[in-house]
Amino acid sequence: MAATTTICINPRVKDMLTSLKRYPRESYSSVVERLANLAIDEEPLSDEAILGIEEALEDIKQSHLHSEEEIMKEFDLS
Repeated sequence: MAATTTICINPRVKDMLTSLKRYPRESYSSVVERLANLAIDEEPLSDEAILGIEEALEDIKQSHLHSEEEIMKEFDLS
């Protein structure tokens, strides 16, 4: 049997949780568990992915950007 815990939440948050129910009698515990599972990343970013993100951020800082039109033209997608 699951333990019961009482928490204090803002009525607006309760309304948000209610709107996320998949069916009217779904428990708030199920809704919160589903949200928590979405928030936990089971596969953290690799070092290679982090490096790629850092390089992309540096490109942005240096204003090395291309418009959508330029990319479409370069790859002949227009």
